[in-house]
Amino acid sequence: MPEIGLHTLSPAEGSTKERKRIGRGKGSGTGKTSGRGQKGQKSRSGSHNMRPGFEGGQMPLYMRMGKLRGPHMKKSMPMGPFRTSNEIVKLADLVERFEPGAEITPATMVVAGLLKNTKQPVKVLGEGELRRALNVTANAFTRSAREKIEAAGGTATVITAAPVDPALAADEA
Repeated sequence: MPEIGLHTLSPAEGSTKERKRIGRGKGSGTGKTSGRGQKGQKSRSGSHNMRPGFEGGQMPLYMRMGKLRGPHMKKSMPMGPFRTSNEIVKLADLVERFEPGAEITPATMVVAGLLKNTKQPVKVLGEGELRRALNVTANAFTRSAREKIEAAGGTATVITAAPVDPALAADEA
């Protein structure tokens, strides 16, 4: 049996290849301009590190677009700490998927196929007719949804805590 040690290790066959040697003559296929084309900014050495969105001096797209300033306006750019988004669920969908008197939570909505996950807060909209009692727990309700649920004899409970992703909760436990 051959001696095994750090000095006998080598990469697997075919896992490495020789580097491309550019600027070594016409016959190499990457001679003369070395794969950089003819003239221009990208052909020069050390000068073609352009930022994302750079358009060669032309006014870039992100600067040509109109903007609404401030993170606190709902119509502003969709970013920043004040922008919220909800997963929406309609009452009509709840009526289709759940039995009368059922306890409905974001987790049961995921099981029923109404939501993909519970990462985003859930808001229940009042679209659709509700003729049976449902006990719904969600992060938010529209006024019409709350009225329809309570008129049918159900309860609308608001979750105040932030939504929890089950995969993350399992990792922390």
